Amino acid sequence: MLKFIESCENRRIAYHYTRADNPTVIFCGGYMSDMEGTKALYLEKVCSELGLSYIRFDYSGHGSSSTEFVDGTIGKWKADALAIIDQIAIGELIIVGSSMGGWIGLLVSLERKERIRAFIGIASAPDFTRELMWDKFSPEMRETLKRDGVYLEPSDYSDEPYKVTYDLIKEGEKHCILDKVIDLKCPARLFHGLKDYDVPSTTSMRIAEKLTSDDVVIRYNKNGDHRLSGDEDLSRLKQALIELA
Repeated sequence: MLKFIESCENRRIAYHYTRADNPTVIFCGGYMSDMEGTKALYLEKVCSELGLSYIRFDYSGHGSSSTEFVDGTIGKWKADALAIIDQIAIGELIIVGSSMGGWIGLLVSLERKERIRAFIGIASAPDFTRELMWDKFSPEMRETLKRDGVYLEPSDYSDEPYKVTYDLIKEGEKHCILDKVIDLKCPARLFHGLKDYDVPSTTSMRIAEKLTSDDVVIRYNKNGDHRLSGDEDLSRLKQALIELA
C-alpha cells in the first residue's frame, strides 16, 4: 500500500514498506527512476522470501512523491532518504543503491553509520554531477546551463530527456566523496557491468579503495550494462543479500 511521509521543506515522499524481521533493506533508486523499477520490485519479492523488512521509495520530484524534478538536488534527495530511515525504518539497515542511488546510499550510510549493517552498490555513481556531467559538458552546454538554468539531455532509457539543472551541478559539489576517505567499516558489495557506458566500471574500484572497510567485494559482469537488471544480475544481488543478512 502506497504511503507518504514528510521530508524537509514539506516535501511528501511516497514509499512502500514491507515489515518483517531485521535488518531492514532500503532501496535507493537512480536519477529519474522510481520505485516501480525492476530491481526495486525484485528486492521486495526477495526480502519477502527471506523474511526481511523492505522499503522502496521515491525521491522528491520522482514517481509519486511531491515537487518537480527540476527542483531536486543531491542534498534534497539525501534528506528524503534520511527521512525514510529516521521515520520509517527499524533496526539495522542494509542500504542498496543503484546508479545515483549508490551515491545517495553512501551519503546516508555515512550519516547513520551506527545503524548500517551493510552496503550494496549497483553501478554506483558518486560525484556524477561533477565527473560525468560538468567535466564532460561542452562549453556550449555549460553556457546553456548558466543562462537557462536547465539543459535537456537525450536519454537512452526513456523517451523523456534527462533534465539537468545548474542548481543540481552546483549543489552536488557539496556532496562529492571520491576525493576523500569514505569512513564506512561495514561490509560492502559492489556490482558493475564492464559494458556500462554511463558510469565507468572503474568507479566501483575507486569506491572500494576509498572505503575504510576491509570487507569489500567487487563483482563485475563481463557483458553487463548500466542497468544490471538481467536474470543473472538479479540472482547475484539475491545471493549478496542472503550473505549479508
